[in-house]
Amino acid sequence: MSFVGYKQVSSPAELQKLLQDYYQQPSYYFLRWAYKVSGILADLPADFSSPEGQMFNTELELRWKRSNNGYQVLLLSRNQPQTESKFNPIGKDWITSDRNAYFHDKDETKFPKGFIYPEKLALGQRYFQDVQTSSIHFVALTVKT
Repeated sequence: MSFVGYKQVSSPAELQKLLQDYYQQPSYYFLRWAYKVSGILADLPADFSSPEGQMFNTELELRWKRSNNGYQVLLLSRNQPQTESKFNPIGKDWITSDRNAYFHDKDETKFPKGFIYPEKLALGQRYFQDVQTSSIHFVALTVKT
């Protein structure tokens, strides 16, 4: 069964440790600031300081957003997490369905100027559906294999 959960981390170092704990090859990052976006990156910059962003791979997406107490982190996973970092579950029963996702051309005006992404990235979307209500609550980025 799929898993959706959240937790609070107190510092950028703690967030970076969490990202390392959930890293698997290949993983990608998308960082956001109020005035720019990073595009999709294969490596997390050493001095990343984005107030929000996400890491995604074939199994999961981790989203973070800066708050007064550090960072709020949301985990959207195809499976129950196996690491020691405990997430508080949201809901009980989630099912997922994977769909294709497509990039627009790099000169498309829907993307910010300078938006970059790996040419060979097989991008997908994972829909998280509540079993009891049949509502889609979350859509996560994923890497298709």
